Amino acid sequence: MTHILEVDSVNFSIGERKILSDIYLKCQTGEIVGVFGRNGSGKSSLMKIIFGTLIPQFKVVRIDGKYLKTPYLEPNGISFLTQDDFIPKHLSVRKAIDLFLEKYQIECFLQDDFIEKIIDSKISTLSGGESKYVHVKLILSINSKFCLIDEPFSGVSPIMVEHITSLIQKASTHKGIIITDHNYRNVLTLSTQIYHIKDGYGKMLNHPTDLIAQGYLKEGML
Repeated sequence: MTHILEVDSVNFSIGERKILSDIYLKCQTGEIVGVFGRNGSGKSSLMKIIFGTLIPQFKVVRIDGKYLKTPYLEPNGISFLTQDDFIPKHLSVRKAIDLFLEKYQIECFLQDDFIEKIIDSKISTLSGGESKYVHVKLILSINSKFCLIDEPFSGVSPIMVEHITSLIQKASTHKGIIITDHNYRNVLTLSTQIYHIKDGYGKMLNHPTDLIAQGYLKEGML
């Protein structure tokens, strides 16, 4: 069954500064929507608004037509990987898995050669890429129809980028994913839909070359 997440009429200001204006964004399960925009354009704010942890002046969030006043409270609705790590650093990878996943999910989660190598390591001893991999995999393993992922490739080595990309692609077969990252190439590799925010307004684009026309990329960057 295909599920639909719609975000409509988002208006968000800080003081006199308008951050987001009448934003509309749609994502279906099976899609990866890449969100692009300059620093400060409101990408992370939009993610938090969709999840429900940032309250704008106005918003409408719906899953399958059902209005969600507090989206993060909707059972099996939306999961969110923020830029900040959520796993306490004193925990081992094994303990984190036990805490964050249901028992029936753990066996499948552990069928991963990379996880097997670091299973008894503390989060504090992992490299930035290893830690990010664990965080991304845990968030994607949570029972949710949609997943928001903010900056999954920040500070990550090329080989870990490949591993994380594979995780996201696999999860997108049964989830809808909205992703943003400053490394536009990595996001473009994943995206089935491209969404661009500029001057507070959002627009779904037809092709990566439209990012040049919008002034986000320069000629030759694709």
